Amino acid sequence: MTSHQNTQTMKPATAAKKLGVYLPATPAEFQEGVVTRSELNELQANPPQWLQDLRRNGPHPRPVVAARLGVSIAGLARGGVTEALTTEQIEALRDESPEWLEKERATQAEVRKQAARIKEKKQDEES
Repeated sequence: MTSHQNTQTMKPATAAKKLGVYLPATPAEFQEGVVTRSELNELQANPPQWLQDLRRNGPHPRPVVAARLGVSIAGLARGGVTEALTTEQIEALRDESPEWLEKERATQAEVRKQAARIKEKKQDEES
C-alpha cells in the first residue's frame, strides 16, 4: 500500500520551482508531464544530467538570480532584470557591479539587519 503523499502529483511549473530551475529550459517531456512526489524526491536525490547542467549554467529563474546577486526579486525588477539569466550573465553583472546592483544589495543588507534586530528583540521579550 502506497501512502497518499507518494501518489500526489504536481504541475511541471511547481516541480521546477521546487527544483530551483527555469521551466522553459527543462526538457519537453518534463514540461508536458506531471511529477509525482516520489519522482520529485528522486530528481532531488539523483539529479539527471539535464538538471545538473541547468543548475550549474542556467538559465536560472528570478528567485535564483536574486539570491546569487544578493538582492530581492523586486530589486531585480527595479534594476531592469525581468528575464532568466545564465550563470555567465550573473557573473558578468557581479563583475560590472552596476549602480542599481550596489544600491539593491545595500537595501537587502539593511532588510536582513532589521529582520535580525526584530528576531533578537522578540527573543529578549520571550526570556
